Amino acid sequence: MAKRVQARRLDGIDHNPWVEFVKMASEFDAVNLGQGFPDFPPPDFAVEAFQHVLSSDFMLNQYTKAFGYPPLTKTLASFFGTLLGQEIDPLKNVLVTVGAYGALFTAFQALVEEGDEVIIIEPFFDCYEPMTLMAGGRPVFVTLKPGPTQDGELDSSSNWQLDPTDLASKFTSRTKALILNTPNNPVGKVFSKEELELVASLCRQHDVICITDEVYQWLVYDGYQHVSIASLPGMWERTLTIGSAGKTFSATGWKVGWVLGPDSLMKHLRTVHQNSVYHCPTQGQAAVARSFEHEQLHFGQPGSYFVQFPRAMQRARDRMMHSLQSVGLKPVVPQGSYFFIADISDFKSKMPDLPGEVDEPYDRRFVKWLIKNKGLVAIPVSTFYSVPHRKLFDHYIRFCFVKDESTLQAMDEKLQKWKSELRP
Repeated sequence: MAKRVQARRLDGIDHNPWVEFVKMASEFDAVNLGQGFPDFPPPDFAVEAFQHVLSSDFMLNQYTKAFGYPPLTKTLASFFGTLLGQEIDPLKNVLVTVGAYGALFTAFQALVEEGDEVIIIEPFFDCYEPMTLMAGGRPVFVTLKPGPTQDGELDSSSNWQLDPTDLASKFTSRTKALILNTPNNPVGKVFSKEELELVASLCRQHDVICITDEVYQWLVYDGYQHVSIASLPGMWERTLTIGSAGKTFSATGWKVGWVLGPDSLMKHLRTVHQNSVYHCPTQGQAAVARSFEHEQLHFGQPGSYFVQFPRAMQRARDRMMHSLQSVGLKPVVPQGSYFFIADISDFKSKMPDLPGEVDEPYDRRFVKWLIKNKGLVAIPVSTFYSVPHRKLFDHYIRFCFVKDESTLQAMDEKLQKWKSELRP
């Protein structure tokens, strides 16, 4: 066509790093420790819930309510109402979406318009920036900065902090929203109550909406506690809390997410939803409803999945960190999430001239080398930064440790071979 085909809102956001590295992983038969998904089954009760749904009421093959299957919205309202200290109306304060990704997109489209500024804490999940741009907004970045560590000690995600003065300087009369991710992807930081109170006070002071991505809220380790910013004084009225059944029940392919918030905000998300996807698949919602009902009966007890699963993943985390240290990688211990990052500064010093494109960040070149030569897939952390800051943080790579025992064994075999090559 002679006319311009693509909408201008797509300019500059067409590249997707996941496509490139997943393709390379397949080409070199590498162990995929990069992508954030479990390669093991969901818990038995969740699988049984889906099987029951498939074989029970035939009407579950048809449309349900546009804004969410009623048993699911009622369960979410009850479950999270208790956690947030709110009376949550399942019709006004809950929206079921096509995964948390769909929840984020709906929120940006509903609330951000041309010229609005959106504060994004970096490193950030990579969709936040393009979603801001597609809505016509302007991303404003504020950086978590690692503090000093003791010699010989591993860094921790708790050591990565926001500078209060720097954060405050990002708020202007044009600031519409701040996007928060706790536990954070990729660092695994769990924001403390004190840190959240700082963010909350600035949001209240400047009349800013907080969009909080809490998909990893059940995956918190080492005795740390997840706190939802919506539970803080004066924040429910200006906060959208986003969750994911995929991350909650290890079923990322179900693509069931949700948003919780006040009707004054949610009504605009419902407008976007009814004029885009309109409706999410009924059967997945029904299975998630049954899964939450199961967990409600066991919540807080030692046998609860929300207790057992993070314990199992902490063991997987510790095993992977220990194994990677054997070849000279330096993990940053995560407080939560699926992920940790590892410092590759020593490799950058020893082999600084890895092949790559002109001005390509070092971590991208290192990951390609890692896939081709060592058979292991990671994700370059510079991907999670704004362009001006990528070179400042290109000495880290991200690993996902929420993996099956067979995957961890395959990783160990690759690392043992690598370790043998290091011996003189």
